[in-house]
Amino acid sequence: MKKGAAALFLLAVLALFSCLTPRPAVAPVPETVESVEGFATFRLAREGGTAKSKFSFIFLLPGQGRIEVLDPIGRTASILFLENEEAYLVLPGRRAYWRSAREEVMSKLLGFSLGIEDLAHLLTGRTDRLSGWSLEKDSQGRIVRGRCGDLGFEVRLFFERSLLPRLLVLSRAEDRGSLRVLRMNFNQPVQPNAFRYFFLGEDGYRPVDWSEVEGWLRETVGR
Repeated sequence: MKKGAAALFLLAVLALFSCLTPRPAVAPVPETVESVEGFATFRLAREGGTAKSKFSFIFLLPGQGRIEVLDPIGRTASILFLENEEAYLVLPGRRAYWRSAREEVMSKLLGFSLGIEDLAHLLTGRTDRLSGWSLEKDSQGRIVRGRCGDLGFEVRLFFERSLLPRLLVLSRAEDRGSLRVLRMNFNQPVQPNAFRYFFLGEDGYRPVDWSEVEGWLRETVGR
């Protein structure tokens, strides 16, 4: 291809891409939310140390959730299954899982404990639906802060022209977790095996206690 033709071809390609509408980071929130899924990053500051992670999440309302934490090259490091008041933390690389109450698992891993519906209300910007919280609005009428007992949240950033939080900070005592949403969609078809407990009854997977999990976490993320 001659230089002139190559230059014209490049300009045509650039023009084509410039006309494409970029995919929005978040979809409009439907009137009825049955599921929420997306990608986010999380930074937990606790006891003078910090831990950072990137993860995908799926929440099926009212009480089912899956959070898959990714390593730096995009492989699955751990999977957290939430089922009403029960939870499993699965570590595929260790062929192990920890089973406990949802409140304990969330508190130990994330520094706070919230139900699936409350998490969905926070992510969808429908914080006025939170029950038992004292809420604070900004000059634009957006709910930007809330507190329930020793647990608080603050919306630091919103998506443009949206009530959806982009940067959400959760705090309890000295623990502080910063959740930054990268992409989020609603009421999408869920993969049939997304909530299958594949680790139960499978050869090689064994149940462990929290002390063992905590030791592995300290090795891998410095917590």
